[in-house]
Amino acid sequence: MKLVVVEWMSLDGVVQAPGAPDEDRSGGFTHGGWHLRWFDDTSRQWVVDNLNLASAFLFGRVTYQNFAAHWPHVTGPERVVADPLNSKPKYVVSSTLSSADWAHSALLPGDLVPAVGALKELGDGEVHLIGSARLAATLLAHDLVDELRLMVDPVRLGGGKRIWPEDGLLRSFSLVSSQATSTGALLVTYAKVTD
Repeated sequence: MKLVVVEWMSLDGVVQAPGAPDEDRSGGFTHGGWHLRWFDDTSRQWVVDNLNLASAFLFGRVTYQNFAAHWPHVTGPERVVADPLNSKPKYVVSSTLSSADWAHSALLPGDLVPAVGALKELGDGEVHLIGSARLAATLLAHDLVDELRLMVDPVRLGGGKRIWPEDGLLRSFSLVSSQATSTGALLVTYAKVTD
């Protein structure tokens, strides 16, 4: 499977707490909910399209627990987001969880890098990592990410969690697609360049 990292990102690369003020205040982060003002019909459809393209999802513990507490209970118009999340396989990376109770969820066993490598070998399709900044950074550092799908908002946050490993290594990506939204955000897809 192709591993796709899907993130909402500021111009300075921050992905922390895009959706709600109290989503993640770790490190003294005070800009929670910064992303929502940049949504429009185009970006909402981009989110739904990506969820429908995914064959499975990969989460770190915190994002998994936040999603599992919310999406199984959603009704109404947000079901276009909830339905794929609730019905497709979900894999969780955690050293502290003993079970994953959200429907169609499983804990990835063993060490992270070989476990994700084995997940990628399961067949065709795409496994999407949503949020989970620390996990995304680890997978990027180990060169396991095949594609980045980013909504880059025209805002600078000045600090917060980022997905880019600071390891001094040069890595290249090629632009697959880009689209501007009515709010000035960019929807971009980059594929890993293999040497």
